[in-house]
Amino acid sequence: MKKVFIIAALALSIGLNAAVSTITVSDKVVLHQEKEYKKIEESKVPSAILSEISTKYEGYKITDAAVSADKEYRITVAKDTKSVKVYFTEAGEFVKEEK
Repeated sequence: MKKVFIIAALALSIGLNAAVSTITVSDKVVLHQEKEYKKIEESKVPSAILSEISTKYEGYKITDAAVSADKEYRITVAKDTKSVKVYFTEAGEFVKEEK
């Protein structure tokens, strides 16, 4: 009788241990890689972007221009002592501004 009780207790403890040991760990990793821009001449900047700059940044002069592999343009414009980096798509759509 003792053997039956011991075997039942042992089986029960193994079953409980197996049920408890199922632990799921989930980690989410997000990487942000900055774009690399290649410097270009002002003459290589699409006319749609030049038109947007002349409208939104009247009186500003282009001091630097660069393009990324996915055709996003980074244009630095300046007026007096104020300098602004402006980002556009190839079609001339405004993306963002960094002061």
